[in-house]
Amino acid sequence: MSGSEPAVALENLRVAFGKVQVVDGVDLSLERGQALALIGESGSGKSVTLRAILRLFPEGRSRIEGGIRAAGKDVRALTRRQLADFRGGDVSMIFQEPLLAFDPVYTVGRQITEAILRHETISKDAARKRALALFERVRIPSPERRLDNYPHEMSGGMRQRAMIALALACRPQVLLADEPTTALDATVQIQVLLLLRELQRDLGLSIVIVTHDLGAAVEVADRIAVMYAGKIVETGTAHQVVLNPHHPYTIGLLRSRAEGALAKGSRLQTIPGSPPDLANRPPGCPFAPRCFLAEERCRREMPPVAEIAAGHRVACWRTDEASAAYRAGPTPVRAAEPVPA
Repeated sequence: MSGSEPAVALENLRVAFGKVQVVDGVDLSLERGQALALIGESGSGKSVTLRAILRLFPEGRSRIEGGIRAAGKDVRALTRRQLADFRGGDVSMIFQEPLLAFDPVYTVGRQITEAILRHETISKDAARKRALALFERVRIPSPERRLDNYPHEMSGGMRQRAMIALALACRPQVLLADEPTTALDATVQIQVLLLLRELQRDLGLSIVIVTHDLGAAVEVADRIAVMYAGKIVETGTAHQVVLNPHHPYTIGLLRSRAEGALAKGSRLQTIPGSPPDLANRPPGCPFAPRCFLAEERCRREMPPVAEIAAGHRVACWRTDEASAAYRAGPTPVRAAEPVPA
């Protein structure tokens, strides 16, 4: 990969299943050695975007359009054999539930060793030694004994660390993490997030992490992209998006967190309604039916992406009003029009 080429570049990415457009015109770029968090509610298209980078969807039942480049390669142009080398070798993935990602009938150590042997010409002994070193790196206690554990013999946090070790086994350039802390308790979540950040810095990894938790995004990411109904509605540095949001949806996500309740004992705000039915997208901005700032133009026309500061881009007709509303502090949030229950 050349020094100037991004680690991941998506250009007008569109992913559809049948007539349902799940990802709709996503443009994203991740620089080498940086971490990007992709956030949004469930069903916004985050995981689909991540899996499209590895072409994990059956071709007969899905349709992918647009450009996908990762680790210096045109992913859509790869043959099946090249794709098998690309997955795990150039770009690797940490799945949401490691108990399902690991094969239950083989030990974890054997599965990591086999992944290394699939991509590299080294001895079994050398592959096992690397697996052991990775277990030590991700701080799994008694690593040599744990290599011979089956997945069900490990705790949730330990399995997630083993999944990280598996993802790093073949020294990928890019690491994709699909909600890697969802099934873990709060203490273990922060440990895993800090571990990912440490590995990213020490190994020079480029990371894309999918999450619905803004707190997790801030812990691990240099940049944040906010996704809604298959579209990116706001991108910027972590500080730009969290401290100076300009999209009403981003503001809604921030206000719905406990940290967003400025006065002690104040009631948390919620975003009214639900994400749209992607099979029947509303015209205009998909967030308009739930937006407290929506006007007639929002319901008719999809706003273009505008750069409001260096590297800070927003798709909204009323960015100034949204920013002013956020700075003014929490106010009751109502949808611009009735939202069905």
